[in-house]
Amino acid sequence: MDVDADADPKAAPAVGPAPPAVAARRRLPAVGGLLTACHLGATLAVVALVTAMAAAGGQDAAGCALVAAAVLAGQLSVGWSNDAVDAARDAAAGRRGKPVVAGTVGVAAVRLAAVMALALCVPLSLACGPLAGTVHLAGVAAGWAYNLGLKATAMSWLPYAAGFAALPAFASLGLPGRSWPPWWTVAAAALLGVGAHLADVLPDIGDDLATGVRGWPQRLGAVRARLLLPVPLVAATALLVFARPGPVGAAGATASAVAAALAAGGALLGRRRPGLPFLAAVLVAAVDVALLLGQGAALA
Repeated sequence: MDVDADADPKAAPAVGPAPPAVAARRRLPAVGGLLTACHLGATLAVVALVTAMAAAGGQDAAGCALVAAAVLAGQLSVGWSNDAVDAARDAAAGRRGKPVVAGTVGVAAVRLAAVMALALCVPLSLACGPLAGTVHLAGVAAGWAYNLGLKATAMSWLPYAAGFAALPAFASLGLPGRSWPPWWTVAAAALLGVGAHLADVLPDIGDDLATGVRGWPQRLGAVRARLLLPVPLVAATALLVFARPGPVGAAGATASAVAAALAAGGALLGRRRPGLPFLAAVLVAAVDVALLLGQGAALA
């Protein structure tokens, strides 16, 4: 058998398709980057909240699964679009915690994932009922509007208020024979959204101003935003406790006092520990969720 005299036995083998195991290992960082870019913790919290509200209102297991799928798709689309739109600003601010900036996933992949999630959200939402689906899609659209430009305006609070207000309405309108939830439930959710906006933006106000983002909290400044944060949160709790017909009861009064203490404490201590206002906002939101679910018929 003839042997090519020019052949190098030490030469690297020809490059071909990577073995399946190698290809899978290469995809793992990108999958992890997508999970991080969707703001997974907040996404799952919203999904759990709306699903629990639907269950408390009497939705069956299949209906709850559909609600969860619709909300998950909507939240994924908003989270991914946020990181895709903000990629350049995040890089300029040196936010290495962002997966696009860290290089674990490409901005094109995040953008594609956002569009695909939005495409899934439309039929899933409408499957819950035409009116319920329209309300949910309006809330998702508010999130996209924030990402695409409203976040840099004095109206940056509005998408948060609208998006949060849509959640109890979506859960209620999807129930058989049900209509709009009580007004105080929607108003409290909107106030929680405003508080969430302040808490979410507060740690990044300096970086945002440096990259040209001048939303409502940035215009207020870090000190005033921190001091204002308890106001919408406590107002939301007060609505859920005092606006509902009937006696307040010991549980309601206790919940109101606890929420006020948490929100005020987070604002006062936030000067030295910037993460505390956000943590306080999460805890107050948990109090409000407990009030909603504990009332049982809150969506009736």
